[in-house]
Amino acid sequence: MRPKILIIDDDTDLCRLLKDNLEQEGYFVSACHDGVSGLAESQRLDYQLVVLDIMLPLKNGYEVLKKIREKSYVPILMLTAKDSEGDKVSGLRMGADDYLTKPFSNSEFLARISSLLRRYTVFNTASENLIQLGNLSINKCAREVCKNNFLLELTAKEFDLLVFFAENRGQVFTKKQIYHAVWNEEYTFDDNTIMVHIRRLRKKIEDNPENPKYILTVWGIGYKCEKNI
Repeated sequence: MRPKILIIDDDTDLCRLLKDNLEQEGYFVSACHDGVSGLAESQRLDYQLVVLDIMLPLKNGYEVLKKIREKSYVPILMLTAKDSEGDKVSGLRMGADDYLTKPFSNSEFLARISSLLRRYTVFNTASENLIQLGNLSINKCAREVCKNNFLLELTAKEFDLLVFFAENRGQVFTKKQIYHAVWNEEYTFDDNTIMVHIRRLRKKIEDNPENPKYILTVWGIGYKCEKNI
């Protein structure tokens, strides 16, 4: 899928030039020319990068940056005609990822875009493989679980059970649903298998297995992972 880039700049000629150059590189590009419409557009689609000018009508770039950062960690490349150190520091402190002063060359612009997208992709890929559940850190790629930075020794099925619950917090599952999802086999009404695995898992992850805080029993139905842990 092509990365989506949003340009927010009131210089329509520059926007057209940047848009054309980015599209030639294979990116999907949208452009807005004021802070209000730019902010609205940034929330409408899942953009992978925002190119943001500081001097904008209706709402300036700093205001747009602040609003975007309240909901998203999308990479933001700030553009400005100003060349003062203070402007750069302000933008970076407010959450911008990089800064480019006008005028700039197309090659430098594309290089900055490529670098930001590469870092964003690496970060997201790594984040997708990590789950934080209370004081448990679950690494899906390495199939490792740490509790307070100490590695736990889980069996393959115990690990799969923990990941299943961690990825479906707050949902209540019957034993049949758990068996289908984790064992990937037809349920044979063997409740003991699930109960034994959950009991063993609790002994390894819970501070007090008799009063669990991660995997809870929902009497008469099944089990769930606490949502707000």
